[in-house]
Amino acid sequence: MQQRNIKKHQSYYKLVMGVLFFPAFVFAQQPAKDSLLTEATLPNVIAYAINHQPAVQQSLVDEQITENNIKSKLADWYPQVNFNYNLQHNFQVPTSIIGGNPIRLGVNNTSALQFTATQNIFNRDVVIALQAKGDVRTQARQNTSSTKIEVAATVSKAFYDVISTQQQIKLGEENIIRLGKSLDNAYQQYKAGLVDKTDYKRATITLNNTKAQKQNNEALLKAKLENLKSLIGYPVSASLHIVYDSLQMENEIFLDTLQVADASKRIEYQLLQTQKKLQQANVKYNKWAYLPNVSANGAYNANYLNNQFGKLYSSNYPNSYAALTLSFPIFQGGKRKYDTQAAEWEVKKTDWSLIDLQNKVNAQYADALAGYKSNLTSYLTQKENVSLAKEVYDIINLQYQSGVKTFIEVIVAETELRATQILYLNNLYQLLSSKIDVQQALGQIVY
Repeated sequence: MQQRNIKKHQSYYKLVMGVLFFPAFVFAQQPAKDSLLTEATLPNVIAYAINHQPAVQQSLVDEQITENNIKSKLADWYPQVNFNYNLQHNFQVPTSIIGGNPIRLGVNNTSALQFTATQNIFNRDVVIALQAKGDVRTQARQNTSSTKIEVAATVSKAFYDVISTQQQIKLGEENIIRLGKSLDNAYQQYKAGLVDKTDYKRATITLNNTKAQKQNNEALLKAKLENLKSLIGYPVSASLHIVYDSLQMENEIFLDTLQVADASKRIEYQLLQTQKKLQQANVKYNKWAYLPNVSANGAYNANYLNNQFGKLYSSNYPNSYAALTLSFPIFQGGKRKYDTQAAEWEVKKTDWSLIDLQNKVNAQYADALAGYKSNLTSYLTQKENVSLAKEVYDIINLQYQSGVKTFIEVIVAETELRATQILYLNNLYQLLSSKIDVQQALGQIVY
């Protein structure tokens, strides 16, 4: 009976624990609602990446690390108070020779409590840290901004790539419907004895190829969606519903091609300028090595001496002092001179890096602009070609139904139409991507 009651209580305990912790387990397995996108538009996807992408978060962590390092350096301005404790037992009391006679000085047991305080008055490390803290913080923020810009550009291209594949799938569905009608029409004409069976067999081949291409695009879309999710730090198990406006996308393809590249707007240039300021501070730091370090310090010592350990702390023989310390290295083999010269060469090296970046920015902008113009020409051409190919297909298909054209001509027209449509979508994606390259070269993507 007792065992039955125990088992009953155990079952009840398991049930209660299950009710309490099962919801927590379920929620732990599911992504938080606030970490999901209901509508994955391009602005929403970029904003999500900025908040969840590991590289961006690491940059933000680096900012916090930098901030704490700055505070750690500036903490040296405050008084430094320390405590030391010592307990010593002498197995043999030290002996000194006084007047030619050996005399033991000291006791068997000693203990000391020491309180020390130091206040920096002038210290080049702390002074430079105080002066350069703003530039150090700026550098950390600029590194984060650089990471965000790179993430935004990469995510935008991946987003457009997904849209291009989605559009090709949609196009494939429309083509399958159209080819299905052509196949049915060719089969009916074959049944009526108007044409031979090669017409509907060709239609079947074309339809099968289109279905296979659609399946390939669907598989490719899954891979591209997973790639996009990884780029923005999206939960693997969650679905990403891409939302876009085709008309708005087409309206956003144009940009001013008469703009002139200005390297100063690039985050890389701004980072180099900040780096130069920090290197100039380093030059000052090495020059200040010729200046002395000045500090005020003092100590209070509580000294306990006794031959009997039990009475060690019965008597205190304290001493205390205050002092002003000035330390100045007189000769170091030219170390300070060479360190200063090396720091000055680092500044000159950064000057050359700035010049090199200006040249690269101009070349990058010229390359991006050429790619944009080329893609824009191809896009406008293919856009017109789609309309022409659709018109040609409709006419030839109508003539085929009237018995004027052969079915092979319908297949050729349909193939040209599909090829033109796919080229149009690919060119649209390439155009949008090249526009991002131009904006990045101009420093117009800012975070």
